Amino acid sequence: MPPSLILPSGNYGSCGLCHGSPWSSHGYMVLGSLLRPRYKFHYGLNREKEAINSLIVKAICEANKKGAKVLSLGLLNQDQSLNGSGQLYLEKYPNMGLTLVDGTSLAAAVVVNSIPQGTDQVVLAGNMSKVAHVVAATLCKKNIKVIMTNKQHYHILKPKIPEDAAYNLLLYKTSTTKVWVIGEGLDASEQLMAPKGTRFIPYSQFPPRTIRRDRYTYSITPAMVVPKTLTNVHSCENWLPRRAMSAWRVAGIVHALEGWKDHECGDTVLDMDKVWFAAISHGFYPTEEA
Repeated sequence: MPPSLILPSGNYGSCGLCHGSPWSSHGYMVLGSLLRPRYKFHYGLNREKEAINSLIVKAICEANKKGAKVLSLGLLNQDQSLNGSGQLYLEKYPNMGLTLVDGTSLAAAVVVNSIPQGTDQVVLAGNMSKVAHVVAATLCKKNIKVIMTNKQHYHILKPKIPEDAAYNLLLYKTSTTKVWVIGEGLDASEQLMAPKGTRFIPYSQFPPRTIRRDRYTYSITPAMVVPKTLTNVHSCENWLPRRAMSAWRVAGIVHALEGWKDHECGDTVLDMDKVWFAAISHGFYPTEEA
């Protein structure tokens, strides 16, 4: 039986995956999308959380019943405040037959590998997330200084950095570095603090608000271009270029292709380099090379 994958999705973008898409050297992978009737703004409403989680649980049960091997939670369906990055579902169904993937390791790998060679310091700004924690810890371990300007976010992140690398996480009011790694919640005034020529690299699922393109360079959200052998793919999200797919979704496909059985949900993060090189080996490649 070919590996199968289900990707739940809300109505905040488009995904052109076709059931039974051919995959060279791997026979056929059965891909399917379970659409949840919710828009992005619904996820920000406390009164909607129970209903959204109920819909996701139904999707998980449906995918499990159909024999899916992997279920990628997609984007908004894995929010920490919604379900603890999917941990809620593992606790509810500890013996489910499929593997849940939030895609954190690959999203973080895309961000880290987007940082220009030779960079020795970056600014990390925006709302904290699971991906932000992994990116910061990885950069600190690589001896790259991670500068934060938000005191509250700094104290949230500090305990999550390995002790032998924590000295690379710094709190400054300003910085002259021209590489900023940014998430949602970064307002215009914060962006304008960056020096002219700054490159903004998002770790967020959705693109940041762009202030001045003549002054700054904005990378796209973490994504990879799909292999040419994956057919019937147009745009995965409406802000991404053609044939680019969000890293969180790519991670689910790679998980299925590799036959990995470990969940990546809650606080669990897979080996970032292992997932990155697995994605490359299956024909996915960075959008910068497209």
